[in-house]
Amino acid sequence: MKKTLSRRARLATGGAVLAAVAAGTFGTVAANASAPEAAQDSAVSAAPAAAAGKRDTTTSTHLTIDAATEAARAALKAAGKEGQRVTVAVVDRNGNTILTMRGDGAGPQSYESAEKKAYTAVSWNAPTSELEGRLENAPNLKDIPGTLFLGGGVPVTAGKAPIAGIGVAGAPSGTLDEKFARAGAAVLN
Repeated sequence: MKKTLSRRARLATGGAVLAAVAAGTFGTVAANASAPEAAQDSAVSAAPAAAAGKRDTTTSTHLTIDAATEAARAALKAAGKEGQRVTVAVVDRNGNTILTMRGDGAGPQSYESAEKKAYTAVSWNAPTSELEGRLENAPNLKDIPGTLFLGGGVPVTAGKAPIAGIGVAGAPSGTLDEKFARAGAAVLN
């Protein structure tokens, strides 16, 4: 059952709400207006930005989007020549996806698998086929989020440091996936 207030009660309630809002606003304005001038000046002027010295910073090399696209297209082309339908992913040094190209007819599982293979390759700076063998001595490696220890991922390096990873998934074997990933990486040299 809904209870309705009389006109007088609604006006009184509305007036009380307006008075409370006005008092709060006035109190805030009054408090700010009464602050000492020096405190207002220090609040307005920000502290100067700290300048980091050269020894406090690092520079990293990243693969361009054009280079990533060229590598992905080369991997797709190599797979196409062998009648394979794959997905190619290229990630940067930090494992962030630069691009993913899902080839015509590639299975839905191949998208995520390609990204994980690329991430795994760049994280360990090694082809994922080599990393598969490490699971024998350290089976918990496979539990690291975002990784996939199956053939098909290769790192891209600059001066021996990993700068990207290329992952391919969708062929019937990790050996083929890695062959196509290597074809993509080869166009970058």
